[in-house]
Amino acid sequence: MTKGEFRVGIGFNPSGDDTVSKIKRAAADLLDLIEDIPSDRDSMLGNERGRLKALAQTEIESAAMWAVKAATKS
Repeated sequence: MTKGEFRVGIGFNPSGDDTVSKIKRAAADLLDLIEDIPSDRDSMLGNERGRLKALAQTEIESAAMWAVKAATKS
């Protein structure tokens, strides 16, 4: 399981909703793409990259959650 898959809970879809699966897959893939951006923690630029990566990933996690809610709201 990748970090992105873990963060979006790729395996949790009790309703088996195809839209939920697609949202989670897209979010997980984007999270993993961002994770692969190199960041050298021993430099100011590396620290800034790490911070920006973390912010981007957090926003993607939030967006996926809201999108799943939109897709499943009755």
